[in-house]
Amino acid sequence: MILKLLREGLGRLVMFFDWMTRPKPMQRAPEQQRLVEEQLKGMKLYQLKACPFCIKTRRALHRLNLPIETRDVQRGSPWRKELEQGGGRIQVPCLRIESDGQDVWMYESGDIIRFLEQRFGASADNVQSNSQSGSSSSEQS
Repeated sequence: MILKLLREGLGRLVMFFDWMTRPKPMQRAPEQQRLVEEQLKGMKLYQLKACPFCIKTRRALHRLNLPIETRDVQRGSPWRKELEQGGGRIQVPCLRIESDGQDVWMYESGDIIRFLEQRFGASADNVQSNSQSGSSSSEQS
């Protein structure tokens, strides 16, 4: 009980610090942002609001300007059961990637952030190549 209260209190403190120091989102041309948002439709982030690793992941989402749907898995939430049944365990953060009728459940904040950086970060060319081959990449950060 005391450990739970301490963890919740520290989580709220980390949330406040996150809010105060949130990085600026990446800027993309409107067409590129629409392409990114189209690719994100098959992704969901299962998380808890005060979890430090979830906050770390959400900071990366904000910095990369990735509006991924988040699903809070607190006790009693239907998302919690979905996470356990689909991913095999209740562990957050977890990124669900739906593609070609199959689901990939990616755990670990570092793995999730690395995947998103490679796919959507400033040096990623696949935003254009997945949707438009031959378009110029003159994006400025």
